[in-house]
Amino acid sequence: MKRAADSYGGITSTAVKKATGKTWREWLGLLDKAGAAKLPHKDIVQRLQKAHRLPDWWGQMITVGYEQARGLRLKHQKPDGFEISVTKTIAAPVDRAFAAWRESALREQWLPRTPLTVRKATPHKSIRILWGDASTLSVNFWPKGSLKCQVVPQHAKLPTPDAAEKMKAYWADKLEALRAFLEK
Repeated sequence: MKRAADSYGGITSTAVKKATGKTWREWLGLLDKAGAAKLPHKDIVQRLQKAHRLPDWWGQMITVGYEQARGLRLKHQKPDGFEISVTKTIAAPVDRAFAAWRESALREQWLPRTPLTVRKATPHKSIRILWGDASTLSVNFWPKGSLKCQVVPQHAKLPTPDAAEKMKAYWADKLEALRAFLEK
């Protein structure tokens, strides 16, 4: 299914042209002519890198945008399911935000009755979690000065687009609960 070439993967045609020299419409036309609709993702990326000297990140973004534009990939879709992320800046030091996730007694105060398994924790930077349904959660922490931080849960291996949208809303709500807990 084709649609107007103005924004894919959250990137506007103006931004794509500024970074790559071509608009979405131009990239879509080039890739259509190259038969990209029948190629696997990695082959499209490799063609973009070789023929157009795109850096890795832009090769990935143009490929994802093309796949979305041509109905080959849905929003939030990855090879192993669907993935979402949510970001919240909180007026609390990064060590307190990290502890609120890592320590079950603290976590229970803002994320009650939620079974999860912490697989790996790098203090004040990230936590890797196995969610109850076998999906995975990666939470990253970014200091924004000494009294503020950004918390970014990224939930992966979700089975459907609907599950991804539900988890995006869920994490937006839970991050607000975390903010209220930490800022009181």
